[in-house]
Amino acid sequence: MSSQPRLYVKADLKPDAEVRLDDEASKYLLRVMRLSPGDRVRVFNGQHGEWLAELLPPEGKQAILSAVEQMRPQTGTEAPPLTLLFAPVKKSETDFIVEKATELGVQTIQPVVTQFTQTRTVRLDRFNKIALEAAEQTERLDLPQIHDLTSLDKALDGLPQGTVVIFCDEAGDEDGKPWGGEMGRARSAASVIDSLKGQPAAILIGPEGGFSPEERAYLRGREGMHPVSLGPRILRAETAVVSALTLWQAICGDWSAV
Repeated sequence: MSSQPRLYVKADLKPDAEVRLDDEASKYLLRVMRLSPGDRVRVFNGQHGEWLAELLPPEGKQAILSAVEQMRPQTGTEAPPLTLLFAPVKKSETDFIVEKATELGVQTIQPVVTQFTQTRTVRLDRFNKIALEAAEQTERLDLPQIHDLTSLDKALDGLPQGTVVIFCDEAGDEDGKPWGGEMGRARSAASVIDSLKGQPAAILIGPEGGFSPEERAYLRGREGMHPVSLGPRILRAETAVVSALTLWQAICGDWSAV
């Protein structure tokens, strides 16, 4: 892995293109990294691949880069067609979910409101910053699309046609027993995901407390829905996100091609 700083930029990237950095990126290169004119930086914009750029003499506190040559093309590096639908939890745990979803190659991140969702507001600016930093650190060449909070049914209706939905449903169907007993339990996530290879997918993670009985009935009765179990232990929401995304990437995603 290169020791050169790596930054996401919004400017077009082509030979000799001038890239003027914002205040935060300029401060990072000039004051934190203490780079000097002539030093090299890697940049990407989600459209034109990754480029090697040279630091020019700054203008006051603004750092300016000049694109030198393309190091990696954009084609073939796009995130696989995977959407994460999740119910926001506490602030630090929700930040963790956005960060890890970006690291694990999710294409679209969609927070949803369910009956047991505790947090009903989200900050897209914060989510986008977390995703940007995660993409910079993990060699990703694009950024995930992050949508504003919406209801569960609207999120499902908004998925691209043909998307299969893998929803983590740890409950059984026996009323009065802890987590619904054993009857009606979903199949293992690994076996279900393996049967869905080659299809665009969305993974749905509920809030602390899981889905309500009404939501479970709605989800199980909807076309294209695939309930799964993540094992015999009840996982925290953020742990369930990482577990489900890891399984999908290993079986259906770009890990399987490595």
